[in-house]
Amino acid sequence: MSTTVSLVDDEELLRRFLAGDREAFRGLVERYQSALVRIARRYVNSPALAEDVAQDTWMAVLRGAARFEGRSSFKTWLFHIVANRARTTGVRERRQIPIDPTDPVAASRFDSEGMWKEPPPSFADLLADTQDRARAVGSLRAAIAELPEAPRSVVTLRDVEGLSTREVSALLGMSEANVRVVLHRARAQLRDELERVVKGGE
Repeated sequence: MSTTVSLVDDEELLRRFLAGDREAFRGLVERYQSALVRIARRYVNSPALAEDVAQDTWMAVLRGAARFEGRSSFKTWLFHIVANRARTTGVRERRQIPIDPTDPVAASRFDSEGMWKEPPPSFADLLADTQDRARAVGSLRAAIAELPEAPRSVVTLRDVEGLSTREVSALLGMSEANVRVVLHRARAQLRDELERVVKGGE
């Protein structure tokens, strides 16, 4: 944070940001990021998830800064947002069924916190290699439509609509770890179908 920004109070930085000064918003992030993570950590089970909550909080600030009315200090408003988001995330996290460590898919592809050990490849490579791309895309869409509801929803939101794992988790009420497991299984099934189509056309 520059010396000039560090001497400016929160409300002035917010005003400057609303006027188009990106450096002012960066100053707010540098000033409060560590505090947001510490607050979030009280409610969630991992540092990585606390970082996600902090990131979500800054996104909420970006969306709602213009509606800040100054009835409380910016700091109070900010901490209220992160506490609410962390509390909601913590409750949702406790409601999820943890990944079964004996599940061969989970054991081979995910670590103890449900993160990818090695992300599965996308379908882009296969689609790029096939000459009849339109037929392959059509077969892929048909295969997605035939998936059960949960994997169909996950694949559609994640791979078709381009949402992040966190966004899919929030929309479907699933843990991020479970989204990854469902996504991996669905991708494997769809990849098998796509390979069959590609090889059948050769």
